[in-house]
Amino acid sequence: MASTTGFPTTGTRTALHREIQKFLADNPSLHLGGEEDFHGERRDHLQVFGFHSIPEEKRHPIHEVEFTAIGGPHGTIPIRVFYPKSAPETGKGGNAALIYFHGGGYTVGSVDEFENGLRLLAEESGVQVYGIDYRLAPEFRFPTQLDEYSALIDALQGDFGASRGVAKDKVFGGGDSAGGDMTAAIALRRRDSELPNLAGQMLYYPEARLPFDTPAATENNTGLYLECDGIFSFADHYLPRGVAPGFKYFSPGMQSLEYLKGVPPARVYTSRKAGNDVQWRHYDHMTHGWLQMTAWSLEATKAVKESARDLREMAYEKS
Repeated sequence: MASTTGFPTTGTRTALHREIQKFLADNPSLHLGGEEDFHGERRDHLQVFGFHSIPEEKRHPIHEVEFTAIGGPHGTIPIRVFYPKSAPETGKGGNAALIYFHGGGYTVGSVDEFENGLRLLAEESGVQVYGIDYRLAPEFRFPTQLDEYSALIDALQGDFGASRGVAKDKVFGGGDSAGGDMTAAIALRRRDSELPNLAGQMLYYPEARLPFDTPAATENNTGLYLECDGIFSFADHYLPRGVAPGFKYFSPGMQSLEYLKGVPPARVYTSRKAGNDVQWRHYDHMTHGWLQMTAWSLEATKAVKESARDLREMAYEKS
C-alpha cells in the first residue's frame, strides 16, 4: 500500500491477494460490466453481497440501523442509517455524517449489497453513515442522481440532520466507483452553484472519467471483477443523448487543474494536484469492489478500517 498527500499519475501493480483470488474463483459468475444483460448482474450481486446472504458470523456489528426516507426532487429517496456506538462525545459541535452513494456503474446495486462494509466504516470512524438507494440508470438518467445527492446534502445540513444530532458543517460525501464519481461531481456542482458544500469527500476507486486510454484500463482490462470495457455501457445507461462524456459533472477527472480548485478535501482509495487537500492510498493487491468484500477478506477489512481512520480524522480531529 502506498500513501501520499500528492496525487500521482500511476500506482504500483502486483498479484491479487490470495483471499481476493479465492473469492473471485468461488464466484465465477460475479462481475461488473460483463457481456450479459445488466439485470443478471443486479441479481448476481444481490445474491452474493446482499446482507441477508452473508453468514451471521461474518456480519459486522453496528449499534443501530434506521430505515427512513426523505422526499426528493424525483420522489421518495430510501435511506439506511448506520449509527455507531463508537461516536465520540459531541458536546463541542455535533455528530458527523457521511452520505454514501454506492457503486455499480450507475446501474447495479443497492444498500443491501453494501451494508456490511458500511457498518464497519461507521463503527470504526464514529461517523453516522447514510446509505442511499438512489434511482438507478438506465431507468433514470443523469442528472437525476445528482439532484437526489444534492437534496440529501440539504436535508443533512438542515432539520433532518439536526434531528439526528448532525452538525451542519460535518456532512461528508462518499462513494465507490460510480458513487465516487457522483460524489466528486456533486462537490463541483454545489461549488459552482454557491451552495453549502460537503465537509469532505471519501472516494473509493472512483470512476472519475471514462477509461479511454488510461494505463489502468489497459493493464486491468478483464478478469478482475470489473470488466473495464463495460464502463462504456454503463456510461451509455447514465448519460442522456446530448451530454458529452467529458462533461464536467460526469468526468471530473478530465477537467483542468484550474477548474478543480476550491473543492472539499478528499481522501482517495484505489486498487489496481490542483492545490486541494488530497490524500491518496493505493492497495495494489486488491481489486475493484473491495469495500464489499470484507466478509471474505481480512485485507479488505483492514483497508476499510484504514479509510475509517481517515474519515474520523477529517470529521473529529481536524480543526
